[in-house]
Amino acid sequence: MSRKISVLMMALAVSACSSQQSSATATASASGGDASATATASTTAGVSAAMRVETLAQGLEHPWSVALLPDGSFLVTERPGRLRHVSADGKLSPAITGVPAVFAQGQGGLLDVVLAPDYATSKRIWLSYAEPGDDDTAGTAVATATLNDNALSDVRVVYRQAPKLTGGNHFGSRIVFDGNGHVFISQGERNDRPTAQKLDMLQGKLVRLNLDGSVPKDNPFVGRKDARPEIYSYGHRNMQGMALDPRTGTLWENEHGPRGGDEINLPQAGKNYGWPIITNGIDYSGLKISESVGTSAPGMEQPHHFWAKSPGLSGMAFYTGRPGSAWNDSLFIGSLAESNLIRLSLKGNAIAGEERLLTDLGARIRDVRVGNDGNVYVLTDEDDGKLLRLKPPGAK
Repeated sequence: MSRKISVLMMALAVSACSSQQSSATATASASGGDASATATASTTAGVSAAMRVETLAQGLEHPWSVALLPDGSFLVTERPGRLRHVSADGKLSPAITGVPAVFAQGQGGLLDVVLAPDYATSKRIWLSYAEPGDDDTAGTAVATATLNDNALSDVRVVYRQAPKLTGGNHFGSRIVFDGNGHVFISQGERNDRPTAQKLDMLQGKLVRLNLDGSVPKDNPFVGRKDARPEIYSYGHRNMQGMALDPRTGTLWENEHGPRGGDEINLPQAGKNYGWPIITNGIDYSGLKISESVGTSAPGMEQPHHFWAKSPGLSGMAFYTGRPGSAWNDSLFIGSLAESNLIRLSLKGNAIAGEERLLTDLGARIRDVRVGNDGNVYVLTDEDDGKLLRLKPPGAK
């Protein structure tokens, strides 16, 4: 497909009241949660008055993740189970062969794609996906493979969620390397709420592995007969975005609440993030979550930040190390439910402001990545999904 580029000069107003900020503040848990966590019901003033938006490619079927290749081209996953190469000038390849079979029902399918830390020499990539099991069950899985032109070879599964469950919801999932020989894998609780608190099941857990798929000896539950050793943290609902802060090496993740209560966490080893015992949301029916005791409980962590009204959080990426840019020290997060891109301005780990971008597009934003060129790359989750390039205000 030939490249189609449309350039839109946008005067992007901040949605809601630009000078107001929600006064709802999450209280610290009895175990010492972060009392600065805030529920954002409106947004604060931003600076993105004239960014440029370019459509690099379109015709993607519900794209889920984009990886930026060193030569300026891209890898894009499509949820039905296709991996596509997008050239730097926007041409779409045929489906790359050798991708593992996926469970493509509901929210399942081919999910995250990232380059291995040694990609420059190994040409290895990592994929997360919903893996089919027996009797119409499925679970989140992660595989590595070598990328050769338009085919994958030496495909090796390094992680499988256990046990596999029925249903088509809450697979997660994102893959992040910590730079110290480990990989973090996020996943959902498969819409089976109690599993998130069960340490003998992998649903609703953040997993930490060595790069060969083995379990690090210092994982918090290693040696416990009642717990899976892969688990790093637990009590998560459906983790849709995850990124490492380049400034500090701190891992950040976001996850969907039910009706309200989408949140950001900074996961720590062995900690319980509360779902479904504590939550800032309610059931989709409008009723209280049956297992919930409220918004806090002893031994359970408070979110670093949460939204009283769920944006439907998705992919996330840090924009740092560019002091001349209007977007420096920002965290970008896609929004599915509100069909926009959230920019959080940061002061250290504190969230100092919030801006909504791409609202005029009316498209669900599934993934966001920051390039070495200082631009931001975004996927829209549609039947005719697009890969967009955002040039920050003032960029030439």
